[in-house]
Amino acid sequence: MPQFHSLKVKNTTQNTPSSVTVSFDIPQELKNEFVFQAGQYITLKKTLNGSELRRAYSICSTSGSGELQIGIKKVTDGRFSSYANDELKEGDTLEVHSPEGAFTLKPNPSASRNIAAFAAGSGITPVMSIMKTLLEEEPNSNFVLVYGNKSVSETMFHNEIVALTEQYPDRLNVYFVYSQEQKENSLFGRIERSTVNYITKNKHKDQAFDTFYLCGPEEMIQTVSENLKENGIDEDRIKFELFTSSADEPAPAVSTEGATSIKVIVDDEEISFEMKKSDRILDAVLAEKIDAPYSCQGGICSSCIARVTEGKAEMVKNQILTDGEVAEGLILTCQSHAVTDSITIDYDDV
Repeated sequence: MPQFHSLKVKNTTQNTPSSVTVSFDIPQELKNEFVFQAGQYITLKKTLNGSELRRAYSICSTSGSGELQIGIKKVTDGRFSSYANDELKEGDTLEVHSPEGAFTLKPNPSASRNIAAFAAGSGITPVMSIMKTLLEEEPNSNFVLVYGNKSVSETMFHNEIVALTEQYPDRLNVYFVYSQEQKENSLFGRIERSTVNYITKNKHKDQAFDTFYLCGPEEMIQTVSENLKENGIDEDRIKFELFTSSADEPAPAVSTEGATSIKVIVDDEEISFEMKKSDRILDAVLAEKIDAPYSCQGGICSSCIARVTEGKAEMVKNQILTDGEVAEGLILTCQSHAVTDSITIDYDDV
């Protein structure tokens, strides 16, 4: 299983008043560990005020650039994002996990396709990598970006996106959407059903899109996804990645009273212990000081996926795994309760 590695910060650049772009130095001996696909993310680990924090941030650079860059937007009460924006500087060291994630684009230089993306706020970060990769490596393909923010000043990568439209005027169409200011040649409001219809049924009604990439808050993703499916887009052509999730979580559908005997397999080691069924599996594993993979702990990344090889678990929320993956025994351990008296989960077999 890939491990964390100490990387030095190459530089930090102010992106907007509330966001920064962070670049890392990759030593030659770690180059292979940090090969990535457009759209993937890395997990950062840092101890602040005695607490270990782990946060996942999407890569915004392209693999062909030779750079490993991420965008970090400062959020209210965000301990790590505040540190990254206010204190992180060139020469500082962070523990960085090798790239992960399935919200990806695999470029094909001979392809001729149309790709569209709907992004809001910091949801632009993986889309930047996907968009730039397609434009650079697929000369016969086109990209449409719909990007929502409060204002121009809060729009991450605004100048870079405008420069890309000038560099690829025949292949890139960008629609900025602002909810708190009206600007010429932009849309006013939020990304909603009317926005999707305007793009797919008006501006690009004659284009057949091969894939849609959605990234941002859960409400936006649900709205866009539902509208696309109502308009006849197959679900397998819609890829999404959440950057924020709803706080409301349903109760488990089965009883979580009592205890279970759990066996955990990670890094070729087996550890057994007793846990309460009412506890989430990842919480119980971490309480035992087991170095299991995790990042967001909110069910919006895929770092904590494991396979149930004996027994059964129920997830209170699943916005990542497909029905087929769940049928194969995969679970998000941060969202799962054991519901049998014994269970074995394997972090290595994923």
